[in-house]
Amino acid sequence: MADLFNGITLIVNNRDRDQLDTPQQLEDKVRNKLVLLYFGARECPRCQGFAPALQDFSNRLMDEFYVERAAQLVPVYISQDQTEEREQQYLKTLHRRWLYLPFWDKFKRELLKKYSIKVIPSVIVLKPNGEVITRNGVAEISTMGVDCFKNWWEASEVIDRNFLLAEDFEDWTWKSLTDSLRQLKYKVKKTGKEKGHEAELAAFRVTA
Repeated sequence: MADLFNGITLIVNNRDRDQLDTPQQLEDKVRNKLVLLYFGARECPRCQGFAPALQDFSNRLMDEFYVERAAQLVPVYISQDQTEEREQQYLKTLHRRWLYLPFWDKFKRELLKKYSIKVIPSVIVLKPNGEVITRNGVAEISTMGVDCFKNWWEASEVIDRNFLLAEDFEDWTWKSLTDSLRQLKYKVKKTGKEKGHEAELAAFRVTA
């Protein structure tokens, strides 16, 4: 997964705006974790409508006492904001553990093309090996909240020791280690509500 951000700087959404810009720092941050890419903008009406669900999802998911294995997800904001000021205003609404790209980084445009992003908001979730788990993250977060994280984690199909934090491995039960074997393929059936939501998203097109 670190290869996705090879040569790229990621900034931590904390008070000090810590920068992850060395191969080792990036590797340590994303190794054996799921990565959530959120394409959005503060001025986008649909993004504003999605914001409450995303904020609740983010705040709950980042609480290890609320969601098991929350640390296994790395959320990255891929800003489509028109100005850096608007970007920073939006980042204030996100949890301090979010990462984001420098405002002027052209890699944002490459990610739009790589994942064929045509509308915002869009949420893409990736396995530790870089494969896409879901492109329907907006609909899933909106309808399922943090419960969709369990589906994503199980869909990662990674159950070996390398995926577990060393200090956590002893706390796992046999059942928890074999849960992902029960789900052979990850599919989210779209409800009428979700299909309607996707149709509404088409109203706000990304301009690359």
